[in-house]
Amino acid sequence: MIRSDALRRRERRQALLTVVFTIISVIYLMPVLLVLINSLKANAFVNTETFKLPTAESFVGLKNYVKGMTFGNFAFYKVVFYSFFITITSTALILVCTSMAAWYISRVGSLVSKIVYYLCVFSMVVPFQMVMYTLARTADQMHLNTPWTIPVIYLGFGAGLAVFMFTGFVKSLPLEMGTFFRVVLPMLKPTMISVGVLEIMWVWNDYLLPSLVLDINQYRTIPIHIQYLKGSYGTVDMGATMALIMLSILPVIIFYLCCQKHIIKGVAAGAVKG
Repeated sequence: MIRSDALRRRERRQALLTVVFTIISVIYLMPVLLVLINSLKANAFVNTETFKLPTAESFVGLKNYVKGMTFGNFAFYKVVFYSFFITITSTALILVCTSMAAWYISRVGSLVSKIVYYLCVFSMVVPFQMVMYTLARTADQMHLNTPWTIPVIYLGFGAGLAVFMFTGFVKSLPLEMGTFFRVVLPMLKPTMISVGVLEIMWVWNDYLLPSLVLDINQYRTIPIHIQYLKGSYGTVDMGATMALIMLSILPVIIFYLCCQKHIIKGVAAGAVKG
């Protein structure tokens, strides 16, 4: 009898938690659903019927997507290419360099390595707005203001979190595992995926850093391209804007869903002895 009561109470708690987390999930998904719904409406109905489903009068299908991709004089395929190149290159650079740095910090344990580690951790709490003016001037002077060189800047800003997570995982490995590329690196896979997802989501959606560093007349990422969806007298085509926002978040959502099972495992591993 006591076991039955305990089992029923446990089932009630689980049912309650299921309801609560379902509501939270719907709340988190609502912005994405609203963007999708409004990307299928004519521009005039986006502001007046924002929370309504498309009707026969407001529905325009894929016209907004076509307009967003053909708007202006800047070729959309270049925008997509620059976004993918910057995101993939920056993430790969961050993963390779910070994993090796974490291995060195964990294995050497000298005063210099500890200082480097704490500087990386401290960099996570420094607001970007404090350094963006100096960064923009430095990037111009060092010729880091192109899609081919901006990954170096992303490496500097993304190193803090990555080193912190990788160091926590490497510290949990026995000291006998000394060969990095053959032994340690394959074991870093869960943390690699977790850090990779976080860095990809950050770099892909970043607007401020590329807009400060890149010459927007020559190079544009998707967030920058969306910003310039303006017509005469500064009017904005919200339908086309919503369509491009949907296109910009779709690759990240797909990538996140494919890698979600590794994220919690990698975060937990990175927190060990962090």
